[in-house]
Amino acid sequence: MRSARILEVPGLGKVRFKPRLGARRLRIRVIPFDIPEVTVPGRVALASAVALTGERRKWIQRQQRMNRSRETARLELGPETGDLNPVKARTVLKSRLEELARNHGFAYSGMSVRAQKTRWGSCSANNMISLNIQLLVLPPRLRDYVLLHELVHTRIKNHGPEFWTSLDRYVGDSRRLRSELGNIALQPR
Repeated sequence: MRSARILEVPGLGKVRFKPRLGARRLRIRVIPFDIPEVTVPGRVALASAVALTGERRKWIQRQQRMNRSRETARLELGPETGDLNPVKARTVLKSRLEELARNHGFAYSGMSVRAQKTRWGSCSANNMISLNIQLLVLPPRLRDYVLLHELVHTRIKNHGPEFWTSLDRYVGDSRRLRSELGNIALQPR
């Protein structure tokens, strides 16, 4: 296989398979408004790539559902937000972060909103919370999970057992929410 090929995968429909000699592993990308794309290392046969993609069918379908729900959330925000208006994101996230901090007795030194590629949020050593603009299109329970996760970091600076026990007090089942959030791919900006 020298050039990209689009093939039907049972349960998924059309999938684009792109060969890449330098690739070390098979990589599946679920791109909004497009068909799934599979990067196929040179040493992997096309039939094997198709079979492996079929085995990841449930994960791919979950990503497609999340992409659809993100788009629905964008539409619900209204046309004035464009592709995630930073001013609106900052206003909405700041308001909710302040409310959660006040309700649960947390203090933080400041907040920023950025288009991050790898993190939903972070908390610095001096309790500055940085939030990903893409939080705006998450379901509210997952958005609150991230905000509370960062607020707990204002008190506990690691991910040890004490951190997860504390977070559970505020969000309930943090393990389930963390897993659910982990199934959502950050969109490249």
